[in-house]
Amino acid sequence: MIKLLAVWVLNALALMAVAYLVPGIHVASFGAALLAAVVIGLANMLVRPVLVILTLPITLLTLGLFLLVINGLIFWLAGDWLQGFSVSSFMSGVLGALVYSVIAWIFSAIVLDKD
Repeated sequence: MIKLLAVWVLNALALMAVAYLVPGIHVASFGAALLAAVVIGLANMLVRPVLVILTLPITLLTLGLFLLVINGLIFWLAGDWLQGFSVSSFMSGVLGALVYSVIAWIFSAIVLDKD
């Protein structure tokens, strides 16, 4: 349970870092980042597998690069659904999703992998 809360907070911090680094992405407050982290996590858990299966032919044709489009779409839609978290364009969403995944991975590797 503590690890889940730690991952949630780390993902919110990663969203704050993405808003600082990527133009076109804005996070109003840390509370908005916490809510956005939950929405992005739920969308990745529920919507992403369906999109991956539906777009499998184009994903295979592009050697997996279409997964960047799916990640950007989810990130962009989360910005459209929430107040306090905004993504100005689809390309900002793609770049933001890429930077977000790298930063969240680094934070998790530093903080959580102390086994």
